[in-house]
Amino acid sequence: MIVKNELDSTCGISDEELTERFKASIRIDNEIRRIKGLPFAGFDSDKNQPYIQYPDGRREYAKIDV
Repeated sequence: MIVKNELDSTCGISDEELTERFKASIRIDNEIRRIKGLPFAGFDSDKNQPYIQYPDGRREYAKIDV
């Protein structure tokens, strides 16, 4: 389903293309952070929780108070 709005007609970028570019930018940023040895944020869909992953591979899950 292609939905166009006023911004799409002025920039020429569809919502789907913008979404793909956004996902690619996040993936690239995470790769850069991994190379530099910095932690990065992610989301575990199995546990349905956000986490921070450190360069040594350990994950620290966010504590969610409901």
